[in-house]
Amino acid sequence: MNLAAPLPTKRDEAWRYADLKALETVWPKLDGPEQVNVPAGETASRQIAELPIIDGVGIVDLDITIGDNATFALHVLVSGADYGRVQVKATLGKGAHFEMGGAILGKGSQTLEIVTEVVHAEPNGTSNQVVRSVLAGKSTGSFLGKVNVARDAQKTDAAQSVKAMLLDRTATANAKPELEIFADDVKCAHGATVGELDKQALFYMASRGLPPELAQKLMLQAFIADAFVSIDDDASREVLEGRALEVLGALS
Repeated sequence: MNLAAPLPTKRDEAWRYADLKALETVWPKLDGPEQVNVPAGETASRQIAELPIIDGVGIVDLDITIGDNATFALHVLVSGADYGRVQVKATLGKGAHFEMGGAILGKGSQTLEIVTEVVHAEPNGTSNQVVRSVLAGKSTGSFLGKVNVARDAQKTDAAQSVKAMLLDRTATANAKPELEIFADDVKCAHGATVGELDKQALFYMASRGLPPELAQKLMLQAFIADAFVSIDDDASREVLEGRALEVLGALS
């Protein structure tokens, strides 16, 4: 974001599902994107368990440059804000890898979103994005993910997996994975699903003696864990998963 830039509108695809009324109050206070540079051959990671909230709005904006043969892993939990947004642009060098796992946990009238743009600028780059959402009440959870593959970025391998679980039918999930490919020797895939808890699975677990509340908790825990399974550091994974379980307890 840029202080000189006008407030976004719904015409801007990246802000289609945003709570612009909430954003208006904090827009002048926001800095531009944080610049993250990963040198060639290096490995770096970032975990975000809580958004920095100002007047009910929490926004993280990252502009990541990943050098040749370098790796950057980002794992985020989007919750807690009336309007929360994680916005990421990642530009990959030759043979670079970008890994992202995100969980969106919403309740009440919250509007929460993850918006990404992954630019494969050089050959042999790989990226993997996994987003899981659990939404209750009248909350809205959105993922907009764009993968750009440049003309010279042959042998690119990019994947997006987006799944949302609605605990109430008044909740809303939006998923818009997008591919823009100019190279011809690539492997790119994306998938998006929206559903509810499997009633047959809940019944099966109840028939084995598990209380319904515990059965639901275990199913949601396993569902969200997909977003954090790629965290290499056990301590960091436990922090994110622990915080996610706290939020899930308030949803269900």
